[in-house]
Amino acid sequence: MLPLLFLVIVVAGGLYVRSMMREQESPHPEMTDDHIKSAWRKLGFFCELDAEKRVWLLTGSRAGLLYFPDLLMGYVADPKNATNGALEHYGPYGSLEVMTWMEPGMDGNAIRGSLVDLERLASLVETQLATAQPGERLTIREDYAPNSPYGLVLDVRADGFDPSAVDREHLGPTIKPQVPEKPRVPDKPK
Repeated sequence: MLPLLFLVIVVAGGLYVRSMMREQESPHPEMTDDHIKSAWRKLGFFCELDAEKRVWLLTGSRAGLLYFPDLLMGYVADPKNATNGALEHYGPYGSLEVMTWMEPGMDGNAIRGSLVDLERLASLVETQLATAQPGERLTIREDYAPNSPYGLVLDVRADGFDPSAVDREHLGPTIKPQVPEKPRVPDKPK
């Protein structure tokens, strides 16, 4: 019993430290806007964590959002993810985390569960998206992890939607560099 308690404390401490470090990290300065746009398009959907509403928000067309179950199934199929605590980062900033854990859940750090749970989540997402229409927001929480502090929201957009268009924080309007003002020359007396 004591070793299990120690393991839980160590893992919880590690998650806490990782979340604190993530808050201090700056975006990847080596990535250009084009790299970021390309990465969102390759992922197929835009992902952000809304800590205020306590949801993982995935935004994309039905076809783009269907990449999420594929991502989960790829994670499940990779043998290195079989042990508790294994995790993978997705998206241009690595902000979407999928983690192997003893029980299903979602929080401010990751979407987690056993490999069987994650496979079930992939199936739930596919089922929800089968009849989804643009403009719908589908919520998955109760069917996956009813005691989870966070949920998963699928924001379905029209076919052809570009997920990079949602990246307001990093791809919003460009800011022009400030040009120093010329020193003001006093008017000549008349």
